[in-house]
Amino acid sequence: MSSLPLGDTFHVFDTTLRDGAQREGITYSVTDKLAVARLLDGLGVGFIEGGWPGAMPKDTEFFARARAELDLRHAKLVAFGATRRPNTRVDEDPQVKALLDANTDVITLVAKSDRRHVELALRTDEAENRAMVRDTVRYLVDHGRRVFVDAEHFFDGYAHDPDCALGVLESAVDGGADVVVLCDTNGGQLPLGLAETVEQVISRTGFRVGIHCQDDTSCAVANTVAAVQAGATHVQCTANGYGERAGNADLFAVVGNLVTKLGLPVLPTESLAELTRVSHALAEIANIAPHTHQAYVGASAFAHKAGLHASAIKVDPELYNHIDPDTVGNGMRVLVTEMAGRASLELKGREFGIDLARRPEAVTNAVRKVKELEARGWSFEAADASLELLLRQELSELDEAPFVLESYRVLLDRRSDGEIVSEATVKVHVAGERVIETAEGNGPVHALDAALRKALLPHLSWLDSVELSDYKVRILAEAPGTDAVTRVLVESTDGEREWTTVGVHGNIVEASWLALCDALVHKAMRVRALV
Repeated sequence: MSSLPLGDTFHVFDTTLRDGAQREGITYSVTDKLAVARLLDGLGVGFIEGGWPGAMPKDTEFFARARAELDLRHAKLVAFGATRRPNTRVDEDPQVKALLDANTDVITLVAKSDRRHVELALRTDEAENRAMVRDTVRYLVDHGRRVFVDAEHFFDGYAHDPDCALGVLESAVDGGADVVVLCDTNGGQLPLGLAETVEQVISRTGFRVGIHCQDDTSCAVANTVAAVQAGATHVQCTANGYGERAGNADLFAVVGNLVTKLGLPVLPTESLAELTRVSHALAEIANIAPHTHQAYVGASAFAHKAGLHASAIKVDPELYNHIDPDTVGNGMRVLVTEMAGRASLELKGREFGIDLARRPEAVTNAVRKVKELEARGWSFEAADASLELLLRQELSELDEAPFVLESYRVLLDRRSDGEIVSEATVKVHVAGERVIETAEGNGPVHALDAALRKALLPHLSWLDSVELSDYKVRILAEAPGTDAVTRVLVESTDGEREWTTVGVHGNIVEASWLALCDALVHKAMRVRALV
């Protein structure tokens, strides 16, 4: 298996636009679907299942627009649909006609392979079900289409009545199907049992077999890989594991495993380094935040927090990384928290361009300070900018702050019409001047930020490009009998880069002020470094 070449020998079949779109919370427009298809094609998947024409008006429109607007370089577009209805001529079934009208080279048919579903859901018998499969496949093949057949509920059906389940596969192949796909539709299989079934099917039939797994046991990726090891040469996946209920096998984890662990070149060589970028781009289109702990492509996939890990990584990154993160377009991060040691800070310093290795005393002081602040509620693992300021301050590398606060005041004004407006006044010293400014906002932090900007902008020209892009608040419960404290994370951007700062205090406004000040000091430091 390790010498499998690219091409038709192995299929990476993506069904994000069909099965993935069934995830709760996802609604693709036709324009979205076209954008998803372009990204998947650029990644190099072999097949993109675009939807169910005839059953879904949006999917019918998608296939019509795809013919004119998509110029696919790697993938074949696939239409999905069902076999003819029971006791109906195949050439008179409107759903089958819609599949031909989609004008795709490849069609996937779903067929019942569990006797219980045949009798209870289709309300027909085994013989008619097999005829429905055979007739529809043959009809489509005769019209020049390549056909794959998804044997729905195959593993449950095979366990209940193996001859019935295998009979459906035989009818599909008799009709001319290229691949019969064994579907774990309910997602209840485990890897060893599933692999055993795949081996038995291949041994008994000699057919080309594919695999489609749902993730209801959190085993969809493992089951897919196990099926490949058992002889399957066609894998159906969705981007980021999107899908109904618990989801489907994650395309990026499956591909990552097949390429880096089994040595199967299932995508073009250059595509592996694009996995992380494409995963995040597809998450944006789906309007779902990327899963930070997702294997291979998640932001935390190669993030290390424990000091013991960091000490080993300092010697050799491979000691605690199962692959080089660059292989899949990701990167390694060292998280600095109360669990951090000297090695963690030294590695983090390298990310900032700070050489701490020759400053053991500064490292010792920084470790102590981080642990003390974390014990009081600060968190630096998501606030790199504040951590960099702390380290540079310990090394006496931090220039004078661009402004000095004299005082600030925030008022809340509830007006007669029910509108609530906050007003903030700041008194700061900047560029040798004492400046007093007042501004309103839709909340105390917004008003404070507006007043500070108003005071500083005439003296700091770069401030006009800086925006507060995200603001997170968490109330941290202290020990019984003590007051809670508030932790604020502020994410800022200048249009080219983003950075996050943290502030902690018993008062939410002061915590916000500390984070806002760090954000501006960090930007000022970068501006000076470029001068």
